[in-house]
Amino acid sequence: MRIVELQAYVIQLPLRRKIQHASASRTDSQNVLVCCRLADGTTGWGEGVPRDYVTGESAQGAMQQLKETPLAQQLDLECHDWPNVIALCERFHPNQQAPDPRNHRSNALRCAVELSILDAFGRLFGEPISAAIKHLQPQCTIAEARKFIRYSTTITADDVAKERRSAIKMRLYGFQQCKVKVGVNGANDPERVKRLRFWLGSKMDIRLDANEAWSVDKVSEKIEPLLPMRISCLEQPCPHEELNSIPLFKAHWKVPVMLDESLTSLEDAKLATKLGACDLFNIRLSKCGGFVNSIRIAEYAHLNDIGIQLGCHPGETGILSAAGRHWATHIRGIRYLEGSYDRHLLQELPTNEDITFGYGGRAPALHRPGIGVTLDKRVLQRMKIAENRWVWG
Repeated sequence: MRIVELQAYVIQLPLRRKIQHASASRTDSQNVLVCCRLADGTTGWGEGVPRDYVTGESAQGAMQQLKETPLAQQLDLECHDWPNVIALCERFHPNQQAPDPRNHRSNALRCAVELSILDAFGRLFGEPISAAIKHLQPQCTIAEARKFIRYSTTITADDVAKERRSAIKMRLYGFQQCKVKVGVNGANDPERVKRLRFWLGSKMDIRLDANEAWSVDKVSEKIEPLLPMRISCLEQPCPHEELNSIPLFKAHWKVPVMLDESLTSLEDAKLATKLGACDLFNIRLSKCGGFVNSIRIAEYAHLNDIGIQLGCHPGETGILSAAGRHWATHIRGIRYLEGSYDRHLLQELPTNEDITFGYGGRAPALHRPGIGVTLDKRVLQRMKIAENRWVWG
């Protein structure tokens, strides 16, 4: 079976509330959706969430890359099984106009195209995309199927009343882990985190995400007042440009360090490990180039005794939520898990299925063929702001 067509869309998704952190503030999200059609008419959907401050991508830029990429040449491969499909996914290399030493400047696009391919062939084979994991070469040693997983929650920067309301809701809803965004201009983080610790309760695992807010020489003085609140992890405290300096100071910060903006590819992972710059990787499917590449990064982390978080981008639809669910229920060793915020964050769901997590962040594994969700075409038409189509079969 071969691919004969790709359709790509840029959609704009309104969010239920403003999302604010040190690197950005948004009330909507522009995502790239890709539909892959096989020769027998089977279709699959994929999604990417470009973020210019993470990988330098934009949704419109991703569409332009697709126009400049020889899709028929790269994707015209007969596939009969999962090893063929994985090889096909890894053949896809979007056109690059500029040097890309970190190998990340088309990761959201790669993710969207790859997921659409995995979804289409999963539907063809009658198997979920997680079935592809055991066919990865070299063999994946971190595969482990689970029936249920548990997501954490996040508190972004806001006024005191809204933060209090959010924290109490999260505590009553039974969450065990909570990420708190820090480093936003004008915010008094020691006071905020102290209040949040009180509202969230003594049993809540609280970690902080600075989104590159602090220069490396300022992190110690920023984090020191927060330590009494029993912080379990500090995510991306410094800009990527200061990555080389992090190992010089990390031991004095007295809290494990996670990389996010500095962890977008296997090349990033290898550099961070060589430098000794972190204790954990924040892996996001869109940011890290898709389902398969994210597994390869997780495998590398496992072999080098580095913890992992499976993260998400605010504004992901049910496509990425479902793909992340398949990933999370079949990869062991995930320290923190984010995703499946769907109806809690999006004003309208573009998928027919609602796979938002339940009480306490609990969520079951997905077993339907492919990714396991379908698009509501009426919602897609309302949300789309650009589209294109490529046919070669």
